[in-house]
Amino acid sequence: MSKRIALLSVSDKTGLADFARTLAQLGFHLLSTGGTARTLRESGLPVQEVSDWTGFPEILDGRVKTLHPHIHAGLLANLNLAEHREMLEAMGLAPIELVVVNLYPFEQALRAGATEQEQIEQIDIGGPTLLRAGAKNFEHVAVVVHPSDYSWVAERLLGDGLSRADRALLAARAFRHVAEYDALIAQWFARYDPEGALPESLTLTYRRVQLLRYGENPHQRAGFYCEPFAPEGCIATAEQLWGKELSYNNLLDADSALELVREFEDPACAIIKHTNPCGVALGKDSTEAFLLALEADPVSAFGGIVAFNQLVDRECAEAITAPGTFFEVVIAPDFSEDALAIFRERKGWGQNVRLLRTGTLPSPEAIKGFTVRGMTGALLYTERDTVDWDEAQLQVVTERIPTDTEWRDLRFAWRVVKHVKSNAIVVARNGVLLGVGAGQMNRVGSVKIALEHAGEKAQGAVLASDAFFPFPDSIDLASRAGIRAIVQPGGSKKDPEVIASANESGIAMVFTGIRHFRH
Repeated sequence: MSKRIALLSVSDKTGLADFARTLAQLGFHLLSTGGTARTLRESGLPVQEVSDWTGFPEILDGRVKTLHPHIHAGLLANLNLAEHREMLEAMGLAPIELVVVNLYPFEQALRAGATEQEQIEQIDIGGPTLLRAGAKNFEHVAVVVHPSDYSWVAERLLGDGLSRADRALLAARAFRHVAEYDALIAQWFARYDPEGALPESLTLTYRRVQLLRYGENPHQRAGFYCEPFAPEGCIATAEQLWGKELSYNNLLDADSALELVREFEDPACAIIKHTNPCGVALGKDSTEAFLLALEADPVSAFGGIVAFNQLVDRECAEAITAPGTFFEVVIAPDFSEDALAIFRERKGWGQNVRLLRTGTLPSPEAIKGFTVRGMTGALLYTERDTVDWDEAQLQVVTERIPTDTEWRDLRFAWRVVKHVKSNAIVVARNGVLLGVGAGQMNRVGSVKIALEHAGEKAQGAVLASDAFFPFPDSIDLASRAGIRAIVQPGGSKKDPEVIASANESGIAMVFTGIRHFRH
């Protein structure tokens, strides 16, 4: 057959008829299967069923359709080799120039809650085989998997044709399409893997949702990629209601801020700079929580990221946009209409501030899963740190027991310190963060910074440490600053000396038995 041949078999019919019509106008002979062939016929296009082309019927309820030498010889023949051309001619076979395929809707079935058997039937076999064969032979075959590429391919075919570079690009997209598809299937089958969530090889898939202007610094390229099944109530699924495009650093800080306020049931506000909290507070509503959080460190808060765990209303928006303030991003489960109007009408930075609506925030425990950390040539894969303290494991190790008020503040400080870079120290009182020591090379350095930050407000406050105190020097500093209760994991060889120092100072100390390093 002298005609150019295109094979079309798609689950997503978007734009198919128009693209196929262009192919027919260009003289392509259209081969197709099942529902795709029916769609083309209904659009008035001439199409030949693959079963007629191969002389072999579809069998096993359609499980076997395109897995045939008449198809794959046409896809895999290297037309630069005379023996390949001669073999095709001798066997009455023809090369296939174009493959238009996307795969069974495995992901859509998952989202729809398909039964196991229904899900298995959405595992495509013939489609990936067609794509791999055509993409391997990209020197002679063009493979199109995304409907969004139809117009691009059509323009080139109507012009000078697809170049080698064009076909190579389409091959890359095809292999990525198949890899993503197989990764989702592998993740679904992981339920049967005795190694559970940490198998011997890791197959992950993320989709680019945004090309960023630049990365952590202007000379770095970056993109924002999300999991196909990212949970509701996180930055990956948040809706941007207002403001300019989010940057790499905005996204990192926004995630840190949201994960912190997720810890609390009461109205909470967190203000983040460089992924560390500079202000955190609980209040009777979002407005009070914000004002208390801002008061903790108004200098550092300038230019920060603000997150809430409850609605931002007009009163709260007015507080956020008051003269002298400046924030890059505001995140909340929702914003009232009059609150949105406040931001939109504020001159200056109000026109650019990014407003992110997350919807209802699930608790930390409700969002299971793993986090990925990149390294040169490797990555680290670890469970999310969603553990709170266990009441049954708490140990009051000092002579003095915390008062009820101190217990509340210890719980607050312990939840905050989990979100501070190690070595992490937090000073708090009355549900307000007063001082933070973050990322220091030694723990006593973090203690000094947190206490200096808190100043006189440290009198009667509590202190939380993400890991144990290796020496009693930090306790001595806390005592001189007026700290009345401390929460820490415990577990140091020097615990007896640390406890003795607390007893001498009249400080109540609680061991949680849980460490919260954050690197």
